[in-house]
Amino acid sequence: MSDFYKTLGVSKNATDAEIKKAYRKLAREWHPDVAKDKENAEQKFKEINEAYQVLSDPKKRAQYDQFGEAAFGGASGGAADAGQGFGGTSGFNPFGSSGGGPFTWSYTTSSSGSEGFNDPFDIFEQVFGFRGFNSYKRKGRNVRYILAIDFVDAIKGLEKTINVENHKLKLKLPPGVRDGTQIKFAGKGEPAQTKDGEPGDLYITIQVKPSNEFVRQDDDIFSVLEVDMAQAAIGDKVDVKVIDPNSASGFTTKKVKIPAGTQPGSQIRLRNFGMPRLHGSGRGDHYLTIKVKIPQKLTKDQKKCLKETFLNK
Repeated sequence: MSDFYKTLGVSKNATDAEIKKAYRKLAREWHPDVAKDKENAEQKFKEINEAYQVLSDPKKRAQYDQFGEAAFGGASGGAADAGQGFGGTSGFNPFGSSGGGPFTWSYTTSSSGSEGFNDPFDIFEQVFGFRGFNSYKRKGRNVRYILAIDFVDAIKGLEKTINVENHKLKLKLPPGVRDGTQIKFAGKGEPAQTKDGEPGDLYITIQVKPSNEFVRQDDDIFSVLEVDMAQAAIGDKVDVKVIDPNSASGFTTKKVKIPAGTQPGSQIRLRNFGMPRLHGSGRGDHYLTIKVKIPQKLTKDQKKCLKETFLNK
C-alpha cells in the first residue's frame, strides 16, 4: 500500500501550503517531458499526482487518514483494455445519468470528484496551467462515462454495440462482471490538440443496478429465507430462488433442506450457487439467512398446543 505522505515527502501534519509546494517540486522533476529517469518517470509522475489529489482535498485526506487507500477502493483500481479482461474499483459514486435505450450513462470530466483518481496530466494542468514542457497538450483529454446495467446482465454477461463520442464500440461484459468495473478504449477520447499529439482515452465504468432480493459481496450472494415456526422446529424442504447464468431469466429455483431445530439468524450455504467468477472457473456461494416468522394471532387450539409442547402447561 502506498504512503501518500511519504510519496510527497511531507509529514502527516503538513499544511495545505506545504503539500502544494512539495507537489509542485516533484511534479516538475518527474514530468515525463523533462525527467532524467525516462523509464520510471510515467509511474512516478502518476504516484505523485495520486498522492496530491487525495492530500489536497480535505475530505479525501480525512478519509485516507482513517482508512488508508481502502477508502478509495484500492487506489487507482485497474482499468483494463477492452477485450483484455476486467479490473475495477468498488464503491464508486454514480452520477446523474442520461441517454436512452437499455443503457444509461453520464459524462464526467477528469475533475468530477469520483472516488477514483484523475488523469495525472489533468491535475498537473490545474496547478501549473499547462500539460507538458516540450509539447503543449500532447494528448487529448480522457473521457469517462458511466454505463448502468441490470443485475441480471451482471449474472449472464452482456454483449452490445453502443455509440459513444461518435464512436461505435463493441462492449463485451463477461458473466459475473462487478459494479465499478472500468473498461478502457484507447484513443477513443477527445482528439489531440496538436498535430503530432495523441487522442485521449475513453473509460466506461459499469454501474450494476442493485437487486431487491440479493446482496452481492465479491462472488458470493446473500438473501433472506423466511420460514414459519413449524418448519424451523421440525424441518422441511422448500423452494429457494437462486441465480442461474444459463437460464433465460438469469434465475431458477432449488430445493433446500431446512434442518430440524434451525435457529433464527442461522445461515445455510449453497455451494457454487453464487456469481460466476471473473478470474477462474466456477462460481461463488449463496448464503441464506433464516428468518423465522412468528404468527401474531393464534387460535385457542394453537395456543393450547404451544403451551403443552413448550411450556408444560
